[in-house]
Amino acid sequence: MLQGLYAAASGMEAQQNQFNAIANDMANIDTPGYQATEVGFQDLLYSSAGSASGSPDIATGAGSQSAIVGRSFAQGAIQNTGRSLDVAIQGPGYLQVRRDDGTIGLTRNGTLQVNAQGEITNQDGNPLVPPLKLPKGTDADNIKIETNGQVISGSRTIGKLALVNVPAPNQLQPDGDSMFSVTAGSGATRPATGSSIQQGALEGSNVDVAQDMTTMINAQRSYQMASQAIQYQDQMLQIADQIKK
Repeated sequence: MLQGLYAAASGMEAQQNQFNAIANDMANIDTPGYQATEVGFQDLLYSSAGSASGSPDIATGAGSQSAIVGRSFAQGAIQNTGRSLDVAIQGPGYLQVRRDDGTIGLTRNGTLQVNAQGEITNQDGNPLVPPLKLPKGTDADNIKIETNGQVISGSRTIGKLALVNVPAPNQLQPDGDSMFSVTAGSGATRPATGSSIQQGALEGSNVDVAQDMTTMINAQRSYQMASQAIQYQDQMLQIADQIKK
């Protein structure tokens, strides 16, 4: 009987993880380049019911668990901004930036800016990798960024915005603020293929609000059912305790 309690409790915890993922997605609807989370469910350990149950061939489960298994790689809507340092990535790939601790982060958020040293950075001030520096006196509003990432001022090519990808993007480590880190599971970065850059635009979040609302309703129903199962199990335990007395 206690096993039923544990199974129902694990089901509630699994649905709570689903709620948390949906809440995070909803909070990032307006975050450029945000990729929606994908939650997976799996059964926990099964064991034989045993001969005492009268049905030795029946396996009883220990409940379920859930975890974030990756991100949605659907293309977010392209939103024109008209700002010269806004870039939208069309297709797979990420921009690389060097963070304050020296590590490399990957992001699809193309909100760029220029720091006091003339370096092009992301919105948090982390410089791009490889570094891209505007010559002194260059007006950032007048630069042109080609679809292949070439950055041009007048007739001069300043550098290039490099897009990279990894063999297993689902294995990237999310660090918050639409930033990811490479892991052993994701594999090392390599030049992205089949991608292009659109200047004066940003890629919107790819969160599907309608789908998330449907998932949330189903998760709420499952959570309530598991909660009721715990109440029924508790009532049965009380009855069994009274009979024993």
